[in-house]
Amino acid sequence: QVQLVDSGGGLVQPGGSLRLSCAASGRTFSGYSMGWFRQAPGKEREFVAARNWNGGSTYYRDSVKGRFTISRDNAKNTVSLQMNSLKPEDTAVYYCNAAAGNYYCSGYVCYPGDYWGQGTQVTVSS
Repeated sequence: QVQLVDSGGGLVQPGGSLRLSCAASGRTFSGYSMGWFRQAPGKEREFVAARNWNGGSTYYRDSVKGRFTISRDNAKNTVSLQMNSLKPEDTAVYYCNAAAGNYYCSGYVCYPGDYWGQGTQVTVSS
């Protein structure tokens, strides 16, 4: 089992920045790929960004490319999502996700693994 705890959400004005963090505990962190998904009100949960466990491949949905950066620190068992130039359409609950091995990705969409954080609210509004 992997336990994930998300943090770092909040209210920010359009054009602002936030940094989300996810702390993992349980099984060996280095063998798990980590990602972020989000769910806006009335919409399905969607892929945002992912980084495979071996540090090689990273993936972003098109709408966040160039604005969001996913990073991980294996020594601290954490994964972060730096979000810049935030837009109102980025408003959602953001969930950390973990997958054993690599994510399965098709195009620029990755499918989630079995482990989820509790979610953290990001609101972009003036």
